[in-house]
Amino acid sequence: MAAGWLLVFSLTLFQSLVMNHSSEGPFPSATTIKSWVDKMQEDLVTLARTASGVDKLAEIYLKNRNLYTVEANNPRQLVEIAARDIEKLLSNRSKALVRLAKEAEKYQASHQWRDEFGNNDIIYYNAKDDQNDPEKNDTESGSQRIRPVFEEDPVFRRQTSYQHAAVHIPTDIYEGSTIVLNELNWTAALDDVFKRNREEDPTLLWQVFGSATGLARYYPASPWVDKSRTPNKIDLYDVRRRPWYIQGAASPKDMLILVDASGSVSGLTLKLIRTSVIEMLETLSDDDFVNVVSFNNNAQNVSCFNHLVQANVRNKKKLKEAVYKISAKGITDYKKGFSYAFEQLLNHSVSRANCNKIIMLFTDGGEERAQEIFHKYNEDKKVRVFTFSVGQHNYDKGPIQWMACENKGYYYEIPSIGAIRINTQEYLDVLGRPMVLAGEKAKQVQWTNVYLDALELGLVITGTLPVFNLTKEQNGKINQLILGVMGVDVSLEDIKKLTPRFTLCPNGYYFAIDPNGYVLLHPNLQPKLHRLDFFTPSLFGVVHAIQTDTRTTF
Repeated sequence: MAAGWLLVFSLTLFQSLVMNHSSEGPFPSATTIKSWVDKMQEDLVTLARTASGVDKLAEIYLKNRNLYTVEANNPRQLVEIAARDIEKLLSNRSKALVRLAKEAEKYQASHQWRDEFGNNDIIYYNAKDDQNDPEKNDTESGSQRIRPVFEEDPVFRRQTSYQHAAVHIPTDIYEGSTIVLNELNWTAALDDVFKRNREEDPTLLWQVFGSATGLARYYPASPWVDKSRTPNKIDLYDVRRRPWYIQGAASPKDMLILVDASGSVSGLTLKLIRTSVIEMLETLSDDDFVNVVSFNNNAQNVSCFNHLVQANVRNKKKLKEAVYKISAKGITDYKKGFSYAFEQLLNHSVSRANCNKIIMLFTDGGEERAQEIFHKYNEDKKVRVFTFSVGQHNYDKGPIQWMACENKGYYYEIPSIGAIRINTQEYLDVLGRPMVLAGEKAKQVQWTNVYLDALELGLVITGTLPVFNLTKEQNGKINQLILGVMGVDVSLEDIKKLTPRFTLCPNGYYFAIDPNGYVLLHPNLQPKLHRLDFFTPSLFGVVHAIQTDTRTTF
């Protein structure tokens, strides 16, 4: 404090001397000014050394040298200790995750499906009640709302209630539907498991079950708040679009998106195709590889990528920008398009997931089936083909339906913008079936890359585990559907506590990189956005909402 006041006083005195000299006589010479500066420097250094006691400290140290030892750090040992501590933290979180997944499968298997529910049969807390009208809290058909008592939580830095879990239901899903009510019914039992996990490990953060229907149940309960309070805003959050859910819901995949860019798709159909492709890209995680190819008379890459690339934030952004520039002209030649697509998918000279192989065709329809191309490249049916008929038209849909069925894929229709989100993520259920059939072999806890938490916890990583449907169909066959994904968060701040900088030299620091090449830990790792905004005043803004970008910077 004394040094600061002296600096201000010295600068003021210097300015005063200069101004006085300027008004009374010639401006001071460079030699004079330098002598002043040297004097100021000498006085400041003296004051700093006296006020800080650095000389006294050195004297005490030299006087008691026999009581101290100076040892060099062992970098390898420090890194190994930090790695063990982080591994222990993640292992403890994984135990909670495994318990949640097992209990969820057990509860769902014992649940009896009901076609009808009476008033107040389902009791839960809807996280969006606090942002809606007060009347929204009143009893509705088949359900009764809970009103938790919230308290400010220093850990989550928001209001929470450890007595309840919260439920988030996407805006485009009717919360009174039979499917949602049954899901609310059996997932209610998870609340006790959430609480038991926290009793065993009070440091646990968010525990979340993301359902394949879009419902999300998370603990502890906390309001889903739109802080801007702008009228008529729409909540666009869908748990199935979050990076942790995408990673946990399916195994890695190589995807080639094939876009019909012939003249017949011009206008609204082309806009729908562009939007559909961008939404499809959002269903991919960093474990996947992707490229987008357009075709008419010829086939070409839409971007600078001439092969499949990792579906990370940067590459997906490049592909999205290129998709917006696709123009419609020429005629449809499915043979050219599929030949180009298969050659890229079967090119093993570049990095890829080497797991599921998929071609996604977006078109308005056509008469050609390209049978000889499928016979040439996909006779063993190792590449699945999913086809999407986009727009409202009277073209023959038979050929593209045949392409999907003949190549172990599915056919979907996207007549309007409202059908885009649901239809571009349906394929994940199909890709999840091999995981269900694999059983315990497919049950491995996966940890995501660093991303920004939707409930303002900051930068986190999430452990995920798929939850399988263990019920059997009427014919006795095992159900092959994924119920959803269980997730447990670990804050980056918790990991930083296990890598204290005081164990290093003044300029030393720990850093960590995950298997995908992303920085996991670094002093300068900071989010560009401090919170994600899933609310938009525009209905068409659904396709432009902030969703999975981590957006971190150095």
